[in-house]
Amino acid sequence: MIVMKFGGTSVEDARAITQAIALVARQKDNYPVVVLSAIAGATDALLKSADLSVSDDFNRANSILNDLLERHVLIAENLIESRSVVQQLIFDLRKQFEELRNLCRSIAILGELTKRSIDTIAAMGELASSLIFAEAIRSRKLDAVWIDAREFIITDDHFGNATPLFDDIGEKARGRIMPHIRKKQIVITQGFIGATRRNVTTTLGRGGSDYSAAIIGAAINADEIQIWTDVDGILTADPRITPNARKLKMISYSEASELAYFGAKVLHPSTLRPAVQKNIPVVVLNSKRPNSTGTRVVANPPATGVSVKSIANKRGITVVNIRAARFMTANHFMDAILQAFEKFHTPIDLINTSVASASLTVGNAENLDAILPELALFSEAVVFRDKAIVSIIGERLHSTVGVADRIFRSLGAIDVMMISQGASELNISLVIDDKSVNEAVSRLHKEFFEPLPMEKLFEEIVAD
Repeated sequence: MIVMKFGGTSVEDARAITQAIALVARQKDNYPVVVLSAIAGATDALLKSADLSVSDDFNRANSILNDLLERHVLIAENLIESRSVVQQLIFDLRKQFEELRNLCRSIAILGELTKRSIDTIAAMGELASSLIFAEAIRSRKLDAVWIDAREFIITDDHFGNATPLFDDIGEKARGRIMPHIRKKQIVITQGFIGATRRNVTTTLGRGGSDYSAAIIGAAINADEIQIWTDVDGILTADPRITPNARKLKMISYSEASELAYFGAKVLHPSTLRPAVQKNIPVVVLNSKRPNSTGTRVVANPPATGVSVKSIANKRGITVVNIRAARFMTANHFMDAILQAFEKFHTPIDLINTSVASASLTVGNAENLDAILPELALFSEAVVFRDKAIVSIIGERLHSTVGVADRIFRSLGAIDVMMISQGASELNISLVIDDKSVNEAVSRLHKEFFEPLPMEKLFEEIVAD
């Protein structure tokens, strides 16, 4: 059994879906479970319609929903030859979009937009794309069944970023999916969405379709989890910054997790946890170039002499410098800081501490105005915005002499505000000005990857 997850650009139009269906057909003897994202741009459009509704601009919200519906209709008409099937599919889509309009109309009347409502609206993207995909694959004489992921991806009620309840999921996923696998049917379902035990729709956070694929893979003990996207695999750096970036053939779970968390867009940061627990390989592949070998993420890749595997960057970072305003023990000081951020569900990326001071970074400063008064009860805090984290990642990073020296020599006059080195054995992270990211990444890539180390680990990106 394999899980095949297709991202938004892999199902963005009729041509992309046709290619994805061909990839699934190629794997039909491996009993694929297909996990789908919304078509590219759909989630943003749905969230925009919600924002406009609460701003008392329902007409514009309705226009966005109409445009999105027509985009789905066009895809369906270009994918499926049977007019009766297309008409029924369009009827089902129009019915679902009408429910969305009613919800947006209610939001406009009440002037209130809750996270619960946002999840209900956002979920429509995956439901619509998977309905179209299921009908399209069946029209090509492949035996497939559509299953609503909300029947087995059970979560808590932290709307917008729900936590999966794995004990519930394992039993329900096997109960819903395995009977169809035994019938040799292709299972079509959705990423990103789930439901509470009371059947209220939730989402796993942006990019959560990867996470869904790993959760499903772990639940059914899949042999492999394939993440089909629009890049050739995991690269040595962002190719938009460094055109000479190269693909990694293989990487460890630990390295891939660090890359995902610190800004590499290929995988969702939480994706690998369920796969690690079941030791299931994760393969990142390019649906636009299906013959590319991709990057294989495994528990224990073969040892290499490479100290640095990749460079990631995470922009839009805020730094908070905190100094205790009165005497506190180090433990009490840190506890108070962590409790303030935990209270408002704001994760900390990096933190450096001393007895009476701490510097930390957050990627989401949405709740910072509420956190600062909490900090003011026991400390003085200074906020620095428009920062970025650049992370140098590799399993042999700390066991290779001279890596830190090479990093700082290559950066030259670029100012480093904060350094985090000791917390992870495979990551050295630097906080710099956001405007310096491109230059810093380019310099580091040139230092460690140009020319490439003499290893079979790296591969050129396939040309278009």
